[in-house]
Parts: sequence; structure tokens; C-alpha cells
Amino acid sequence: MKLIVGLGNPWKEYRETRHNVGFLFVDDLASQMDAPEWKKWYQWLHTSCTLEGTKCVLLKPETYMNLSGKSVQACASFFKIAAKDIIIISDDIDMDFGKVRFRETGSGGWHNGITSIIESIGTNNIKRVKIGIGRHPNMDAAEWVLSKFTKEEKEQLEDIFIEVEKKLLEKISSD
Repeated sequence: MKLIVGLGNPWKEYRETRHNVGFLFVDDLASQMDAPEWKKWYQWLHTSCTLEGTKCVLLKPETYMNLSGKSVQACASFFKIAAKDIIIISDDIDMDFGKVRFRETGSGGWHNGITSIIESIGTNNIKRVKIGIGRHPNMDAAEWVLSKFTKEEKEQLEDIFIEVEKKLLEKISSD
């Protein structure tokens, strides 16, 4: 079993922001896979699907992004999923918009959600698919990640999510 975590902030005002691209991806994946309705449990929402013959729990933490580790650790413990079977989907401000990259390990860098997960799980050997959101030359990082996607960027998300799903499926089928 795999735990696929989309990172984001759960409140309505953050719904379509760059920092919530992880939530947007798992919502899209759940819809494509005809997953059951999202269920609230403790400090998270979850549903399930099967990818490449592997049962997957999809997770959206219901904490602030910077406290995502609490939800991820509790959910992984509840479903008895090892750290090696967790895959995080998150934004990356240091990658150009639309670029997608898979990482097996590493620090959280500037991303406090990833750092929280590493601290809560107790290892930096957590797989992740990072989605580039780029930087804005005239905005500070916090303001930029909490800004909404432009109309043009929203139109590109479908193609970006196809690339994210490819990376995800490659990893699941190789495990």
C-alpha cells in the first residue's frame, strides 16, 4: 500500500493557490480514478484508489501546510504504511512553472510542509514529486506561493498533472 500525500492549506481562500498544487493534483487523481468520496478523519481527508495494481491512500492534511507532518505521520500509522511507501506531491518555488521532478530523498529546503513531514516521520528518505511554480520577480516568496494561478497557468495544469501522474506511476511500478 502507498500513501500519496498532496500538500496544501485546507481553507477555502487557499484553494487555487500555487502552494495548493498538491491538493489540486490529488483531487484530480481521485476524480480520474472514480475514488470514493473524501472522508474526514482526525486531521486529514483521505480516499483510496488502485494504481498499477497497488492500493493507494490519497491524503490531504487538514492542518496548516507547516504542520503537515502531524497528519502524514498519524495517517501513515493508522493505515500501517512505512515511510518508504509515502510519496509527497508538493509545489517547488525554485523550479520553473510546470517543471516536474521526482526525488527519492533530501531535505525540506525552504518548504516547511516537507520539513514538518521529515521531522514527524523521522527520516528524509521520503519520496516526492515536486511541481515547479517558479518565482515572481516583484513578490516575496510567501506572497507568491499564496497567490492564485493565472488563467493561462490553470489551463496548463491538466498537462502538468499528466506528467506528475507518469512520474508517480513509474515509481509505483518500479517498487
